[in-house]
Amino acid sequence: MLYSSLTAAEKRVRLRELLQPGAAVQFPGAYTPLSGKLVEEQGFQGLYISGAVLANELALPDIGLTTLTEVAQRAGQIARVTDLPAIVDADTGFGEPMNVARTIQELENAGLAGCHLEDQVNPKRCGHLDNKAVVDLATATQRVAAAASARRDENFLIMARTDIRGVD
Repeated sequence: MLYSSLTAAEKRVRLRELLQPGAAVQFPGAYTPLSGKLVEEQGFQGLYISGAVLANELALPDIGLTTLTEVAQRAGQIARVTDLPAIVDADTGFGEPMNVARTIQELENAGLAGCHLEDQVNPKRCGHLDNKAVVDLATATQRVAAAASARRDENFLIMARTDIRGVD
């Protein structure tokens, strides 16, 4: 099969069904369509698309150099070939709240089931690196609110992530 037999909306509903209190579900990483198919063939219930790995695949460090276009395109290619719900790392949402809103809609258009947004300043650094800085609570809240307002499918999962522990 070249493409998923499920729609993006069906995958989003499946992701919500998997997220039950007390449940632990493994979502191995995929960074190419082929690796996504391999995750599916191994019987996992979902997959995760890492921003750091996407950057590294482009021979870039994970310091905010990838663009929304690059991430949405590659993540969409991966999501298209598998029936698994796919979650993608959307970094800081690629800018200010209005950019975050666009990010959510582009990821929905690409067929993703969800994403996570982080609270770092722009340009961001990989969460494993030193010298990170986070935005204030108001800015982080604005990003998540913009994401939620822009979402057209209520089942598209938006997760907030923080790097505050590595900073303070």
